[in-house]
Amino acid sequence: MQTFPLPPRCDRATVEALLPDLVAAVGTGPLTIDAAQVTHVSQALLQLVISARKTSDTVRIVPSQALSEIARMAGLAAILNESEPA
Repeated sequence: MQTFPLPPRCDRATVEALLPDLVAAVGTGPLTIDAAQVTHVSQALLQLVISARKTSDTVRIVPSQALSEIARMAGLAAILNESEPA
């Protein structure tokens, strides 16, 4: 399984820069998006990780406390925390 680490600050510009590499990684098979170190969560990041998770059932997200809290407030925690892919 490939791991795609995210930086602590994930604002819109960062997400734009990460997008091409993440799209390519999603297409290569099982993927773990490691967001454990993320402290600055933007709407763009939330949209990116939820979209990646919904795009492929082989994508797993390891959220930080900050990302988990934002997802909960947005009503998206269930998607973010779906069980690991088979």
